Amino acid sequence: MFRFTSIIRLSGLVLLLFFLDSCRKDVDDTTQTQFKSAHEYGSEVPLAWNSLFLEIDRYSPGYRPPAAARILGYIGLAAYESIVDGMHQNKSLSARFAGMNMPDIQAEKEYHWPTVVNAVYAGMFRYYYPHIRQSDVAKIAALENKFIAEAAKTVSNEVIVRSQLHGEAIVSEIYDFSKSDFAGHDAFKNPRPSTYDPPKTGSSGEKLWQPTFPDYTKALFPYWGSVRPFAITESDKLAKQPLKWSEDPNSPFFLQAKEVQVWVEQASYEDLWIAEFWSDDIFELTFEPAARQVAIANQLVKEENLSLAKSIELYAKLGMALCDVGIAVWHSKYVYNVERPVTYIRRIINPNWKTHLHNPINNVQGMTPEFPAYPSGHSGFGAAGSAIMAEAFGNSREFVDKSHAGRTEFKSNPRIYNSLLEAGVENAYSRMPLGVHYRMDCDEGIRLGYLAARRVHEMPWKK
Repeated sequence: MFRFTSIIRLSGLVLLLFFLDSCRKDVDDTTQTQFKSAHEYGSEVPLAWNSLFLEIDRYSPGYRPPAAARILGYIGLAAYESIVDGMHQNKSLSARFAGMNMPDIQAEKEYHWPTVVNAVYAGMFRYYYPHIRQSDVAKIAALENKFIAEAAKTVSNEVIVRSQLHGEAIVSEIYDFSKSDFAGHDAFKNPRPSTYDPPKTGSSGEKLWQPTFPDYTKALFPYWGSVRPFAITESDKLAKQPLKWSEDPNSPFFLQAKEVQVWVEQASYEDLWIAEFWSDDIFELTFEPAARQVAIANQLVKEENLSLAKSIELYAKLGMALCDVGIAVWHSKYVYNVERPVTYIRRIINPNWKTHLHNPINNVQGMTPEFPAYPSGHSGFGAAGSAIMAEAFGNSREFVDKSHAGRTEFKSNPRIYNSLLEAGVENAYSRMPLGVHYRMDCDEGIRLGYLAARRVHEMPWKK
C-alpha cells in the first residue's frame, strides 16, 4: 500500500510537472499506438543511481559488508520487477518469494520505463538510507528531479505520473517484503551486537577467533547467517570444512599461516599495489567490497552502452548474487570461527608481526577486519560479481578497472585484466599479501561466490 510520504512526494511531482509543462509543448500519449519497450531506452538512469550508490555507500554507517550487499539485492529486484512488463522476453520472479505480490500495470496504457526505474531507485534509497548525511539526501532528491525534468521534455504529464505511481507501488511491495526478513532488515542499526560473545575454544581444543590486534573491534554481524537469501539453498550456505587447526610446524594449517607471514614480510611493490587496490576495507575512505563490484559493473555498462532492460537485469542479478554469497560467507565464518592469521602468527611464529592493512583516517596500523577468517568475504564477493559479469559480457573480454582513479594515498592507477574472472581471482588472493587471510579462506570464498552466481543464473528470468 502507499505511504503518506509517497503521497507527499507525488504532490511535489505534480507541481514540478506543471511547471515543466509550461516550458514545453504538450505531448499527447493517446497518439502513440506502439509503446516503447525497456530495450529501446539507454542505461542512463540506473547508471546514475548506481554511481550515487557508491558515494552513499562510502559514508553510510552500519552498511559495511554484508549488509550493503543485501540492499543491492532488494534494490536490484525492485528495479527489475518495475519494468519486467516492458522486457518482452523476461518474466517476473515474484512467484519465487512467498508473500510477494507485485502490482500490475494498467493494460493498454503507456509507461515511460526510465521514469519507473527513477522512482524505484529514489524510493528504495530513501527507505534504506534513513540515517545518511543531509548532503546525500539532497543528492537523492536532485537526481530524481533531474530525470523527471528530462522525461518531461518528451513525455506527457499523464505518462510520467502513471510511471511514477507504478514505481512507487513496486517500492512499497518490495520494501514490505524486505521487512519480513527480520534477521536482515534494519540490522545495520546494530552491526556489532553486544549479545554475541565469541567462543574461545572449539570441541577439539582448537583456539577460535577473538577480536584482533591492534584495535580488538567486536564481531561484525555474527548472526548474518539467518538472513533470507534470494537463490541459494540452506545447504549452500555452509562452507566446506576448513583445514584442521594445529600449532604443529609440519601441519597444513601452520604452513598456510607461514605462507601469509612470509608473503607479507617479503611483499613486492606489485604485491602491495594489488593488496591495496582491492582492499576497500576502510569506512569513509572507499566503498566496501560488495559495492566494488557495482563500481566495476558501472564501468562495463557505460562502455558497452547497454540498454535499460539489459542493465537492469545485470544489476538485479549482481545484487542478488552478492547478497547470497554474503549470507553464505558470514554464516560459515561464525560456524567455524577460524582465528585470523595475525592472531595465530603473533602467538606461534612472530610476536611483532603485523598486517599491511592500515587506516589512514584514524591512523590504526596493521589492522584486520572484525570477523573470523574462513571463508574470505572479499573472495566471495569478487567471485560472485565476476561470474555474473562474465555471463553478461563474456569472460574473454579485456577489462581495465578504474574504480580508484583519483585516490592519492596509494598507487591508484587502473589495473588491466585479460578477463573478468581473472579480476575476481586477483581480488580474492589479494587478501594474502595484505595479511588478513589464509589461502584456504580465498579458495573457499571463490567457490561460494561462483555457487551464488550460478544459483542466481538458474532463476527463471526468461519466459
